[in-house]
Amino acid sequence: MRLRNKPWAPALIQQHPEFILVDPPQMAGQWQKRFAKSQPLELELGSGKGQFIMEKARQNPQINFIAMEVQTAAIAMILKKQVVEQLPNLQLLQANGRDLLNYFAAQEISKLYLNFSDPWPKKKHTKRRLVAPNFLQMYQQILASQGQIEFKTDNQGLFEYALLSLNNFSAQFNRISLNLHASAYAASNIPTEYEDKFTQKGQPIFYLQAQLRPQKKDCPLNNTAEQSL
Repeated sequence: MRLRNKPWAPALIQQHPEFILVDPPQMAGQWQKRFAKSQPLELELGSGKGQFIMEKARQNPQINFIAMEVQTAAIAMILKKQVVEQLPNLQLLQANGRDLLNYFAAQEISKLYLNFSDPWPKKKHTKRRLVAPNFLQMYQQILASQGQIEFKTDNQGLFEYALLSLNNFSAQFNRISLNLHASAYAASNIPTEYEDKFTQKGQPIFYLQAQLRPQKKDCPLNNTAEQSL
C-alpha cells in the first residue's frame, strides 16, 4: 500500500547518511562496516513504517538488521524513529527489491523477512510477487548456508502461491501456520502495523519459515514442517 507523500521526507533522508543509504553503489559485502559490531545480518524486504524491524532490533542487540523499503514516505517514517532511538544494530536502505544482488554479496544475509508483501493478484504480475521464482533465485544467492526466510500475510491466495513456489524451489519448510496468532508461534511473534489491523478485524495471519536448498525436479511437497495449523 502506497503511503501519502511526506514533504519533509527527502530532507530528513539527506540529513542522516549515518542511518540510511539510498540506492548505494558498491555495498555488497560491506554492510558490517555500517554497524557498531560485526554480527549476523538479517534483512526485512519491504519494511513499511518499521514497527516490526525496530522491535526486532530492540529485542535482539546481538543481531544486525537492515530495513529495506522502496517508498520514500515509508522509509522516512522509520528513519524519523531511528534518529530518536539510534539503535546501533539497525540500518536503513531505500532501494527496490528487484535489485537485491546489487546491494548484497553471496551468503551475506542470515535471515530474510517478508511481511505482508503486495499480493499482486493478477497473473501478468506474478513475477512481482516477492515469493516468485525470480526473487527466490536472488534470495538463494544472498542467504547464508542454513539461512531462513520468514513470510507472513493475510492473503490466503498469496500464501498458497508461496507454498507452491517455495516447494518447487526445493525449500525445506520448518514452520507453517494457517492462523499464526492462535498457534504455538504467537508468543514470539512481533506484529507489523498491517498485522495489527488485520488481527483486530479477526482475519487469520498465515505464516511460514523455510530454508532454500538446491532445486530438485518433481519434488513432492516437503512434509517435514513443524505444522501449527
